[in-house]
Amino acid sequence: MMKATKVTMEDIVSLAKRRGFVFQSSEIYGGISGFYDYGPLGVELVNNLKSLWWQASVKDHDNIFGVDGSIIQNPLLWQASGHVAGFTDPMVEDTVNHKRYRADQLAQTDSTDLHEIKELLKDRKSPDGNPLSEPRYFNMMMQTWVGPVEDASSMVYLRPETAGSIFTNFLNVRDTMRPKIPFGIAQIGKAFRNEISPRDFIFRVRELEQMELQYFINKSDQENAYSQWRNFAWNFLKETVGISESNLSWHEHKAEERAHYAVAAHDIYFNFPQGPKELWGTHNRSDFDLTSHSKSSGKDLSYFDESSGERYTPYVIESSVGVGRLVLAVLSDAYSTDTLGGDERNVLRLKPSLSPYKAAVSPLLKNRPELVAFASKLYTELKCGIGMVLWDDNGNIGKRYRRQDEIGTPFCVTIDFQSLDDGSVTIRNRDTTIQTRVAADKVLETLSLELKK
Repeated sequence: MMKATKVTMEDIVSLAKRRGFVFQSSEIYGGISGFYDYGPLGVELVNNLKSLWWQASVKDHDNIFGVDGSIIQNPLLWQASGHVAGFTDPMVEDTVNHKRYRADQLAQTDSTDLHEIKELLKDRKSPDGNPLSEPRYFNMMMQTWVGPVEDASSMVYLRPETAGSIFTNFLNVRDTMRPKIPFGIAQIGKAFRNEISPRDFIFRVRELEQMELQYFINKSDQENAYSQWRNFAWNFLKETVGISESNLSWHEHKAEERAHYAVAAHDIYFNFPQGPKELWGTHNRSDFDLTSHSKSSGKDLSYFDESSGERYTPYVIESSVGVGRLVLAVLSDAYSTDTLGGDERNVLRLKPSLSPYKAAVSPLLKNRPELVAFASKLYTELKCGIGMVLWDDNGNIGKRYRRQDEIGTPFCVTIDFQSLDDGSVTIRNRDTTIQTRVAADKVLETLSLELKK
C-alpha cells in the first residue's frame, strides 16, 4: 500500500457530505453561514468523543462533578465576566457590498489594537477589491428577548461560552456534593458566537459545542494543577482519541496574547488542513472569575479550608476543547488514501472506540435466503454484544469493503457459501485488509477482544 499526500479541506468536506458526517444546516434553503448539522455518522462520532471525554474528565475522578447549565443566563453574569464590555473582535466592512471581515485577519496580525490594525490596512482593499471602512470593535454575543416585550429590560444573550454557568453553580455544587479543594466542575454544552467571518468548515462557526472543565484550587497549588491538566489534554488526544503526536504541538500565550486575568495559557495546536490552529486550551484563570461574580452578585464565593483554617477565593485551571474542532481534527488525522490491488481507496483509520460502526455484516449475495438468514442471526448477536453494527448488502463485496473503509468501520464480517458448509465466516481488518476465517460462534468474542486493543 502507498499512502497519498496530505489531506486537504476539500477531501474532508467531500467525505463529510458524501458519507453522512456533516451537512450544511437548512441546505435545501441555501444554508446559513456558520451553522452545520451532524448526519447519522457524525452524530455517532460526536457522541463517542463526548462519552470518552466525560469518562476521562468526570467518571475517572472522585472530585469532579458534572453540570448542564441553561443556554440563557441572567445577563448580569455576562457583565460580571467582562463579556458585555470586552467580548469583541476588530471588524472592517467593504464599503461597496457591505461584507464584513475580521480586521486582524485581513491585516495578518495577532494584535487587536485598532490603531495598529488601521496602519497595517492602510491603502488595502477588501477581498472583492473595494475600499474598506475604518476598523471598529464588534461584540460577538447573540441577543434575544425573554417574555412578550422586546425592550432593554427583557434583553438576554445566548451564552458565548459554557464556563459562566459553571462559576455561578460553584456554591450549588459545593453545598450539595460537599467536595474539598481541589475539585472540578465539568460541562458539555452549546455556545453561540456571532463570528464576523465563519470559515474553514466546522472549525470556526457561530453555534458550537464545548467540553469544558473548571478546576478549583488553592493558589499555592497552581503550578502542579496547571501541569496536570496540560498533561491530561495531551494524553487524551494522543492516547484516548488516537491523534498522531506529529500533528500536535504546544503554543504558549505571550503576555500580550493572554486575557487580562490569565496567569498562564497554553493551547494545543493541531495541524489542520488549513494549517496549525488552536484545538485545546489549558488556562490559569487566577481567582478572577469567582472574585468578579462574588462582587457582582453579593454572594460569598470564597472557600474555607477547615484543616488549615484559611479562607480564600480559589484559583481556577480551565481545560476546554470544542467538539466541532475535535471532530475536524479526528477526521483530518484519520483520513488517508492508498493503493490496493491497483485501485485507490480512501480509508478513515479511526480508533475503534471512535468509529460510528464497530463492524459491518454482509451476506455475500442478498438474494440467497440461506446466506441472509445466517448473516441476520450473526448481525443480531453482534448488535447486542458490541454495539453499533451495520448491515450492508448493497453492491459487490469489493465495493462494500471500500465503503466501510471510508467511514472508518474497523471490521467487515462476510457470510459466504463456505459459511453454510463449515459454519465459518470471514473477518476483514480495515487497516491491514487481512481476511481471516473464524467460526461464527467465535466472532463476538474475537471482535470484542480486537475492539479493546
